[in-house]
Amino acid sequence: MGSLPPYLDFPQHSKNQDSSIDPDQLLKLFKSQQNYLNHFFQNLDLSQTLTFTQSLLNAKGTIYFTGVGKSGFVAQKISQTLVSLGIKSGFLSPVDALHGDIGILDPQDILVMFSKSGNTEELLKLVPCAKAKRVFLISVTSVKPNSLMGLCDLNVHLPLERELCPFDLAPVTSTAIQMVFGDTVAIALMGARNLSKEEYAANHPAGRIGKSLIFKVRDVMKKKEELPICKEGDLIMDQLVELTSKGCGCLLVIDEEFHLLGTFTDGDLRRTLKASGEGIFKLTVGEMCNRKPRTIGPDSMAADAMQKMESPPSPVQFLPVVDQDNVLIVDLSDGDGVVEEEEESIRAAFREDEGGECNESNGSHAKPRTIGPDAMAVDAMQKMESTIFNPALASY
Repeated sequence: MGSLPPYLDFPQHSKNQDSSIDPDQLLKLFKSQQNYLNHFFQNLDLSQTLTFTQSLLNAKGTIYFTGVGKSGFVAQKISQTLVSLGIKSGFLSPVDALHGDIGILDPQDILVMFSKSGNTEELLKLVPCAKAKRVFLISVTSVKPNSLMGLCDLNVHLPLERELCPFDLAPVTSTAIQMVFGDTVAIALMGARNLSKEEYAANHPAGRIGKSLIFKVRDVMKKKEELPICKEGDLIMDQLVELTSKGCGCLLVIDEEFHLLGTFTDGDLRRTLKASGEGIFKLTVGEMCNRKPRTIGPDSMAADAMQKMESPPSPVQFLPVVDQDNVLIVDLSDGDGVVEEEEESIRAAFREDEGGECNESNGSHAKPRTIGPDAMAVDAMQKMESTIFNPALASY
């Protein structure tokens, strides 16, 4: 194997000796890996790669990938990438294949074998069995000559200068180029199949892309029983429980026909309390609500709703959903936890007026709740969340 390159000639450390990462050495490692990857890009046979990619594109059956050890993990990942693009693919364990799983192979299938050396024993044992199933065999290797090259129908060589490992043994550079190769081919197949963003999103319904391109507002909005609604003539103080208990951080002000008249937020409550003081006890929600809130229709895309919620001049934590006649349907909340923080701020505003606490029954000041610094956080939370408002206020 020879001596190590100067930049990989690591100092020897005793097992009991404290060690730390040398930033200069770390930078050299990254630069070395970059050079090894550049060697791969500069020496890759594009004609082989084109034939390989075209073979996968023309596959009438399933494209199976196999490999042992780290190459096996890469093979699994590439297979999963193809599946996410709507391409029929799967991973075949070479060991399990020899114990029955090879029965899944069909003459129209392709079997791609990833191996750095091309001499992996498990793969060599698998070849004659796969040939008996009449599948098209492709080897993807980095060392040549090798045994797989003479046994497969198509061979792809991935140029490897050396492993980044100081002993040129640990498969770190070889697996990196395998991954780069496989993922790049996958994107080439994606383009050749003219896969649209909507088709891609359909394969990722739980991800952000899927949610933004598949789900409509009606799919993610809150149910009617979860809505914090009130009438414009209701007193603000009578609606505190409704404001805080539904987890939206707002009140939706409606008329008798459920037309949306406006919104009143926990932020509006704090500002009103600061400006009006005790006068807040006489104010109605309709006097202080926002008469021109942002709204959206139920058939709009969820992505549009999120964009509208985050648009200037300032983001909002909720978005009322109305029909074409401005009749309230539901409320869409982003549910990111901010509402809970603001809810506690509201409670604090009423607990700490002039150093006192609002009495649960008649609004008179009582001894404020306190807690010591050595108390458990869970005890503090329990004390903060204990009953504050008259349950009779939540009479809906």
